Amino acid sequence: MTNLTYKLNPMPEPIPQEKLDRLAKLETATIGHFYHFGFAAPAIQPVLPGKVVAATVCTLAIPGLDSTLLHHCLSQVGPGYFMAVDRMGDTKYACWGGGVTRMAAMMGLSGACVDGPHTDTAEVAEQDFAMWSRGASPVTTRLYDTGGGFNVPVSIGGAAVLPGYAVLADDSGVLFIAPEDLDTVIEQGEIKTERGQANEARITEGTHLGEMSGASNMVRAKTEG
Repeated sequence: MTNLTYKLNPMPEPIPQEKLDRLAKLETATIGHFYHFGFAAPAIQPVLPGKVVAATVCTLAIPGLDSTLLHHCLSQVGPGYFMAVDRMGDTKYACWGGGVTRMAAMMGLSGACVDGPHTDTAEVAEQDFAMWSRGASPVTTRLYDTGGGFNVPVSIGGAAVLPGYAVLADDSGVLFIAPEDLDTVIEQGEIKTERGQANEARITEGTHLGEMSGASNMVRAKTEG
């Protein structure tokens, strides 16, 4: 029988830690040079600076005024997981605040993002919890028992996300990676990172960016007779 109020699915299989460790050494902005899927909208920003999370995604979809299912499902999460919360279009009511943060930290959740606002920023900082959202709001949700979905397909800042995806979240934003893409993304990201570090060293030593990238040759070709 289909349940039209609550859709509850099991936690996804964790991504191997070796892959997550390699992913954590990369930057979302580096991957953004060659990968074009899974980036949440830039409006979703870190609540606390300097946090980096690479983890397996579990998902939640809850309607605007109601956080009943969030409270319930926090008992099922744990280390190595990152909760991605789809607010189903709401941008006013904060479902994630001090109490939720304390529970998430107690369960060892690696981090979370909300496609909507959070509240109680000071308590997020007190727990030193890795959190991304669309900003702070003083208006919070309640327990209205209207429903929602746990580990269902969601949309986070325009990115389609399934439970079991990998996530890399840092100061530049949040990136969700499909499992079938993960190995190649990591490999290409490591190559791009190594090249970037070499180029940064060349600039530090005095090489001009336009000469190194070829941009100056392009400009000269069209401006010099």
